[in-house]
Amino acid sequence: MTAVQTLDIMLPHYGDTALMQAAVRSVLEQTDPDWRLTVVDDGKEPGVPEWFASLGDDRVRYQRNEQNLGITRNFRKCVELVESTHFAMLGSDDLLLPNYVATMRAAIAAVPGAAIYQPGVEVIDEHGMPSTTLGDEVKKRLYAPKDTGRRLVLSGEPLAANLLGGNWLYFPSIVWRADAVKEISFREDLSVIQDLALIIELIRRGERLVVEPATAFRYRRHSGSLSSSEAVSGARFGEAVRFFQEVAGDLDRHGWPKAARAARRHLSMRLHALTMVPGALRHRQSEAVRTLLRYALTNAR
Repeated sequence: MTAVQTLDIMLPHYGDTALMQAAVRSVLEQTDPDWRLTVVDDGKEPGVPEWFASLGDDRVRYQRNEQNLGITRNFRKCVELVESTHFAMLGSDDLLLPNYVATMRAAIAAVPGAAIYQPGVEVIDEHGMPSTTLGDEVKKRLYAPKDTGRRLVLSGEPLAANLLGGNWLYFPSIVWRADAVKEISFREDLSVIQDLALIIELIRRGERLVVEPATAFRYRRHSGSLSSSEAVSGARFGEAVRFFQEVAGDLDRHGWPKAARAARRHLSMRLHALTMVPGALRHRQSEAVRTLLRYALTNAR
């Protein structure tokens, strides 16, 4: 195994201060101390700079944007601030388990050169309790590789087709190889599917994905998230369909017809849209219901 540099953990923050503080504490509780946390605050909540100053840990760096950048531009800023060879983009409402840094540094040492490292993930709700959603179960059963207890290395058109059918990765839990991401970064024209766009482009360029079986991350799903609120209104699906149609053409030109077909079908996204219909009905959002059904049943843009 080769030595792995300090792991950069980037935290683009906007929203609930208490959840963000819990995320930071989960970093401080790592069994492997070889990490550096950089928080880029895109909000204006009072007391946050003072709280970070009180931590007294020189591995924690905090800065507040002078003007609100929005989610994707703040992601891009975080990528620019990465100094190490590998980094994670922690969500400010998610949690690292204490073994996260040790687990991910071991995975990088065992399979050097990959661009994407996905650990085992526990899904929790807004109260921190274990949570199971239909979408997570479908992706786990139909798309995610079976858990053999061994590390997997995936790549190429089969992986691209698999993820375009149903993206079973958990973006905030991933460790990325910095040079590969810096060359591409996140697309400014996307707000809720920019992670998949980045991943597919990395795969198209020949990069590998490592699936680490050890559970090391707690991913929070709750109704207040950006993706959830945009899903209820149907807004996220318009962006997703535009992306799938665009990437299908790119993959056809790249000579990956199977992946292109998976993009055009985007079956998991259609199912997701269908599962959001009851929520839109409960909120009496008739226009959202029509929008969601259109995305679920057609190739509507």
